[in-house]
Amino acid sequence: MLRRTLASNMRAVVGVKHTVDYNIKVKVKDGKVAKDVKHSMNPFCEIATEAAMKLKEAGVVTEIVAVTIGNAKAAESLTKAMAMGADRSVHVVGEQAEIDGLETLQVAKVFAKLHEELQGDIYFMGKQAIDDDQCHVPQMVSALLNIPQGTFAAGLKVADDKSSIEVTREVDDGSQTLSMKLPAVVSCDLRLNTPRFATLPNIMKAKKKPIDKKKLSEMGIDLTPRVEVVECAQPVERQGGGKVADVDELINKLKNEAKVL
Repeated sequence: MLRRTLASNMRAVVGVKHTVDYNIKVKVKDGKVAKDVKHSMNPFCEIATEAAMKLKEAGVVTEIVAVTIGNAKAAESLTKAMAMGADRSVHVVGEQAEIDGLETLQVAKVFAKLHEELQGDIYFMGKQAIDDDQCHVPQMVSALLNIPQGTFAAGLKVADDKSSIEVTREVDDGSQTLSMKLPAVVSCDLRLNTPRFATLPNIMKAKKKPIDKKKLSEMGIDLTPRVEVVECAQPVERQGGGKVADVDELINKLKNEAKVL
């Protein structure tokens, strides 16, 4: 188990992913998702960044480090994280082919490798990325580092002695509160907070904050793909509805046209 002695100085590490902007309609070209569209920080990663900032403003966390894995353009999301308040960033840079083939276990292994250097007390991550919706990385990081995890957090509170954290989760029959020792991984859900807006002055200040660049190929991670995307296609467009004169016609259409009866 990787642990370090908790002191008065606590470090939060925030995972940030550069994804297709949530306002963009995803398109498929030649059997592949089009990449030449606007990208921005994954919305759940914004919530994770805000969670770290709230702890910093409360005097619990003293340093926030934002981390992303991506091509050169992914630095835009790091700039936004630092404009929101992160103190510095780590950019694990890869060629586009490497990034396209990157799988969630490999991403988690990169974070586990970075833990040797960063020694985070709390790892904040979005519960999932809106591009692949896999919801794997926080749980895998927890497993690889053998530290506790609080997933789908809707509320959190760090103990006064900074040795543990309480994470409140929304579950089917209400809410569940977990208490766990630090360091830990926390994945953030929608209701945890409302991310702050990155103002222009803060964006300009963020461009002066340090970004530590590392090469993905030099992280010692096996980047061999284990999953092959066989086909990618647009969803079938929804057809217009129609009116029926009576129940008999409705049943006839359901039985003979829709073939659902």
